[in-house]
Amino acid sequence: MTKPTRKPKSAPVIRFELLPISTLLPHEEVDPKTVGTVEEGIRQEGAVLEPILVAEGSFVVLNGHHRLEVLRRLGARCAPAWIVDYHLPTITVDLWPGTAIESVPSKKEIEERAKRGLLYPPKTSRHKVRHRLPRRRTPLQELY
Repeated sequence: MTKPTRKPKSAPVIRFELLPISTLLPHEEVDPKTVGTVEEGIRQEGAVLEPILVAEGSFVVLNGHHRLEVLRRLGARCAPAWIVDYHLPTITVDLWPGTAIESVPSKKEIEERAKRGLLYPPKTSRHKVRHRLPRRRTPLQELY
């Protein structure tokens, strides 16, 4: 497990780390049925196939709330994560179809609500990253 780090000026916009779960701040609630489905897949695979997406500096979870909840339930100490510079224009926020809110929240609002524990309903914000994020299989045993 690595300690969360600040990005040096020459570092890439996106980097992979195993982050302590205790440092991660969700901004959305999870759907229990979806958590069950995701847990089944992770248990069958014995691995997390797609790292969660985390804002560098604030450690707000942008994508992967259900995977994070599964890892918590399984007793993992850390989670595989792509850490991104959230405030770059190459990362955008939209709404999932059918969400309960009517307007797209700002990045600042998402981070502030996460820090205060005021979670949006499941599948509210949809973060898009213009960089290609490859699949990165992380075996469960590396996360305990």
